[in-house]
Amino acid sequence: MKTEPIRTRSHDLRQASRRAQVVVRRVGPWSVLKFSLLFYFLLMLVFMFAMVIVYWILGVVGVIDSVSHLLSTAGFGSPKTGFQIHGNWIFTRVFLIGIVGVFVWSLVNALVAVLYNLVSDVVGGVQITLSERPR
Repeated sequence: MKTEPIRTRSHDLRQASRRAQVVVRRVGPWSVLKFSLLFYFLLMLVFMFAMVIVYWILGVVGVIDSVSHLLSTAGFGSPKTGFQIHGNWIFTRVFLIGIVGVFVWSLVNALVAVLYNLVSDVVGGVQITLSERPR
């Protein structure tokens, strides 16, 4: 026969309301840069994938051909072939712009981490209260 330890109500309340206050005084710029590079690259891939789906749907529906024809009749494009929309050209440019954006915003985040560290030295950081959920 197994016996369980007797728990009092005050013991249960103490465990349920366990809290800790911590102060974030320093954020590592290198870890922020690594995280930002991965985060923004994956965000760019999701955006590119969504653009490919929208471009494919517009092509299937015929919107791209209609816009091409409209721009050809408006005088854009060469006189022989008319205006043509090239998905390869569009997506390579968007990918290159996305890669530049990934690096720029990652560097901005690292700079913000450095600035946070400088300001944290003056004001003492950000205080956060952590609490445990009761089981």
